[in-house]
Amino acid sequence: MPVEITWWGHATCTVEDSGVRLLTDPLFTRRLAHLRRRRGALPPPEAAVADVVLVSHLHADHLHLPSLGRLAPGTRLLVPRGARRAVPGLARLAGLRGLAVTETAPGEEVGVAQGVRVRAVSARHDGRRLPFGPHRAPALGYVVLGAARTYFAGDTGLFDTMAEEVGPVDVALLPVGGWGPYLGPGHLDAGRAARALAQLAPAAAVPVHYGTYWPVGMDAVRPHEFHAPGEEFERRARQLAPKVTVRVPGHGERVRLP
Repeated sequence: MPVEITWWGHATCTVEDSGVRLLTDPLFTRRLAHLRRRRGALPPPEAAVADVVLVSHLHADHLHLPSLGRLAPGTRLLVPRGARRAVPGLARLAGLRGLAVTETAPGEEVGVAQGVRVRAVSARHDGRRLPFGPHRAPALGYVVLGAARTYFAGDTGLFDTMAEEVGPVDVALLPVGGWGPYLGPGHLDAGRAARALAQLAPAAAVPVHYGTYWPVGMDAVRPHEFHAPGEEFERRARQLAPKVTVRVPGHGERVRLP
């Protein structure tokens, strides 16, 4: 059975595998601090329908409490170990909404439904709840193990042991940009994401984490960093990983892979 991916914008995707809906880093807002949504309509209510939610790290554009508040009671959340201590609002929200929170760390595997497991893997990214507090929770990626093996990288830089830690996968959801004109350390741009793709060697890939949010008042600053990363990743992937099928969905578009 193929896996189906819906990209809602930024790092938010629905992964459908074996009848299970997994939602990554839900962000359902027009405005977040100095960022505003510049492309794609807000995801519809059905985007928040999920059996399991995968939260990669504690930054507010990945662990967004108001968006998590839209989840149905009983929804299961997988979060980095230490998240509840680092983000007290998460524990309060989970209690109010009846969310089942499971903390995990790289190398750990969690059964989420019959025939579907999720394994946490390392990411190279600052996982703190900025601007507060010490580094109390790791940034993670996740591998969904069902009918297909789907890697959601979260936010990460390229690192030497990525392919070894992730293992064989069929589909890779890779970040290729960000929410501002300059990417700091711990991120993939289109070129580095294509290099990661060559190492991972999945059957198919989807670029995410670009072309959705941008700082207010900075529309004219390096606009290609907002508009171009998806297509640039596809072009670079043809050079470095020509056997991989790359799909570049629009916001809200659903694709079937591999």
